[in-house]
Amino acid sequence: MRAQYIAGLAIVVLVRSAVVVLAAPPTGSGTLRGRVTYTGTPPKMRPIDMAKEPSCAAQNATPVKTENVVTGPGNALRWVVVYISAGDQGSTTPSEPVRYDQKGCRYIPHVAAMQVNQPIEVHNNDQAPHNIQAVAKVNRGWNKGQASGMVIDAKFGKPEFIAVKCQEHPWMHAYFVVLGTSHYAVTGDDGGFSLKGLPPGKYTVTAWHEQFGTQSQDVTVSGSESRTINFVFKATPY
Repeated sequence: MRAQYIAGLAIVVLVRSAVVVLAAPPTGSGTLRGRVTYTGTPPKMRPIDMAKEPSCAAQNATPVKTENVVTGPGNALRWVVVYISAGDQGSTTPSEPVRYDQKGCRYIPHVAAMQVNQPIEVHNNDQAPHNIQAVAKVNRGWNKGQASGMVIDAKFGKPEFIAVKCQEHPWMHAYFVVLGTSHYAVTGDDGGFSLKGLPPGKYTVTAWHEQFGTQSQDVTVSGSESRTINFVFKATPY
């Protein structure tokens, strides 16, 4: 009887293990990389007057500018979120929180991308108090006062592009980008991005920019290949 019990227990363990393996997201080694650029004339970013908050003004020797359109060499476009919008077969939500800073009365980074239900820690590194508001429509939004040194813990349960602003300092503006995929990137000064670890399959890749909107491309990944795709946005001076 004991031998039968042990054998039965072993079968149960094997079956459960098989279920876990089958349920796990597939892994792959395909890569999509490219650049996001613009044509046309982008708007000029305005210098920010922080005179009403001297402690923050003192942290910015060179006056900072608004960041809704930031460009780089070769017509590169910064702060564009490139992600798999269709075809992804699931991913595990990271337990490591995304850190989001308020420093010098600025949001750093200007665009913070994260996965659904991934923790986010919002830090106030300034002497001045802030009042941060997550202007969500799909998720539950919030508006919280934040004293110097205070940390706000949050997470969002549904994909959404969420505007972030400060009630105390109207020039502070940014985005939380909550995605249902682990395959995403935010472009830097060179406009480059790379989406790695893609299993073979058909995907829709979307590029989102807060002022110029979205573009999408369909692409097929097979094996461990590396493919190049680029996005070009039409910029207007307003």
